[in-house]
Amino acid sequence: MTIRAWNIALRTAHIGAMGILLGGHAFDVAPERLRLSLGLTVGTGVILALIEAWPSMTWFHQGRGVMTLTKLALLCAVPLAWDFRLPILLTVIVLGSVGSHMPARFRYYSLLR
Repeated sequence: MTIRAWNIALRTAHIGAMGILLGGHAFDVAPERLRLSLGLTVGTGVILALIEAWPSMTWFHQGRGVMTLTKLALLCAVPLAWDFRLPILLTVIVLGSVGSHMPARFRYYSLLR
């Protein structure tokens, strides 16, 4: 499988897992039933970040990397800030949408250079 194929497969799994996670929290599904979705969302997000960052580490300090790392941090905060889980997950959705569609000058803008 090519890197592109892995990227598409992982992105699809990531969006699906996040949809289940958000819907589960919106409809107050029991936490134990959502842990797998949270793990899959974070796990696929981490792998996608590594694919995006390879072979150069500049991705981590560009707008697109900062947005993604912020989303991952917020997802990891869900178990710690349980009462705020729905606003956190909605913020993750907004960051994902804006980050994916913002102009290249912002996506590739480096905070270090």
